[in-house]
Amino acid sequence: MDRPVPEERRALNEAINWPTKTRELHSHHFDSTIWNDFQFRDDDIVIATYAKSGTTWMQQIIAQLLFSGDPDLEVAGMSPWMDLRVPPKEVKLTDVEAQTHRRFVKTHLPVDALVYSPKAKYVYIGRDGRDIVWSLYNHHRNANALWYEALNDTPGRVGPPIDPPPEDILEYWTRWFEEDGFPFWSFWENVRSWWEIRDLPNLLFVHFAELKRDLPGQIRRISDFLDIPVDESRWSGIVEHCSFDWMKLNAHKSVPLGGAFWDAGPEVFIHRGVDGRWHDRLSEAQSSDYEKRAVAELGEACARWLAAGGA
Repeated sequence: MDRPVPEERRALNEAINWPTKTRELHSHHFDSTIWNDFQFRDDDIVIATYAKSGTTWMQQIIAQLLFSGDPDLEVAGMSPWMDLRVPPKEVKLTDVEAQTHRRFVKTHLPVDALVYSPKAKYVYIGRDGRDIVWSLYNHHRNANALWYEALNDTPGRVGPPIDPPPEDILEYWTRWFEEDGFPFWSFWENVRSWWEIRDLPNLLFVHFAELKRDLPGQIRRISDFLDIPVDESRWSGIVEHCSFDWMKLNAHKSVPLGGAFWDAGPEVFIHRGVDGRWHDRLSEAQSSDYEKRAVAELGEACARWLAAGGA
């Protein structure tokens, strides 16, 4: 299919009711104001998730597509989390503006706290909230003193600090569920805000479970959406370097600061990639409460997609 020429693209953009930013989010993690000063380029890529939904995996996939399967890429340094408040936005914006390759950055914001640009392409990754919590708990439980110092003690924090998690993961689940994302940020508003704009032409939805089921097929789908030609002679390397096993063995290349925030090393950040670990811990009532709330918060179609992916 022929792609629109620039004049046609401008006309299409003018006909679309693009999302607008309506608020700022600040916390021990967030400084959403950075997007107000971010200068978009026509080929920018923004990776969006709630958290622990396959963000690092998607960064690796896009890096491997852009650089034709290069195993030596330091992806974490190439693809910053823009709305994380450390390092300060002045440093981060300068670094990103100096990049000469096609930029691919990430966000954990809901749409209404983000500057959404027609110039960029967005990839949103979803995952069942129960799987997210089990992954979040591992991430949080293994964080070291440097992690807490960066989030809590760096000047500019708004709101309470983040504290160590309880020993019992069920207690962690209960607070996350009952207080909508505690101690991080709202889960339901994040998913809902992206789902509401899913028909925009510059947004692709990908599900963690689909990446697990058919990684090569999903990489092809992502490359088509991002208009990244695949060097077929490098295809096997691209797929290999995006496999969970390869990323686990080379975690220092894709984990922020090479894993300095986790005493157990970068491998603990890329933990297991296994869904369903909650089956043996959550009661039928707890799981049912989650499923009912997902429908109430998101609607049946979104709740069904969030549970397992699919069309």
